Amino acid sequence: MPVKKPDGRPNFHRMHSRMTWNAEQLAFVAFDLLHLDGQDLRSLPLIERKAKLWELVKPADGIIQYSDHVEGNGAEFFAAVEKMGLEGMVSKRRGSPYRSGKVDAWVKCKCWDVGDFELLGIRREPGKPAAAIVARGGRYAGTAAVTLPKGLRERLWQRVQEAKASKPSQRVPSAFADDVEWVRPGITGRVKFLRGEHTLRHATLQDFTQQGKT
Repeated sequence: MPVKKPDGRPNFHRMHSRMTWNAEQLAFVAFDLLHLDGQDLRSLPLIERKAKLWELVKPADGIIQYSDHVEGNGAEFFAAVEKMGLEGMVSKRRGSPYRSGKVDAWVKCKCWDVGDFELLGIRREPGKPAAAIVARGGRYAGTAAVTLPKGLRERLWQRVQEAKASKPSQRVPSAFADDVEWVRPGITGRVKFLRGEHTLRHATLQDFTQQGKT
């Protein structure tokens, strides 16, 4: 089972599966080196740490591989990443030392996708935005925050009331309890979400349609 798609892009879902069942078939891609032969390298500039890493693992074409880098033209590089349908990119300052935790010298820029999902129900919790529980391809996909403009949000509440159901039309996690308003099939939500995740992350409901209605 390849962990790349036919066009060479990584297939993250299959990669996660292989990590569980066939980890010995994966390669380890090294991108930094913090210690070597008892020496702490964290205070060295990143570009020097990577040079030591290359000397350690070259030719780096076997089970341990080297994560190469591109210097400059970050905006153009990100545009190419997004166009290729990749998950995102990581940017680092070449002269930065290694620091644990969140730092501005190491930034992960993720790409977004927009797609259509079947609305299963609406969950309302005090003090939080309402969440749309959605599915895709017959499977639960996650939740998306309902941050629609007032008029569109009120139309959605009306459609939810009209399509109320006593239980979800598809299998969902057991954590969902009585605070969910389930709906019958037929309402489709347009959702914006982070690319490359198993379930929706940082997702928002952008719009919705219902069969026979607009």
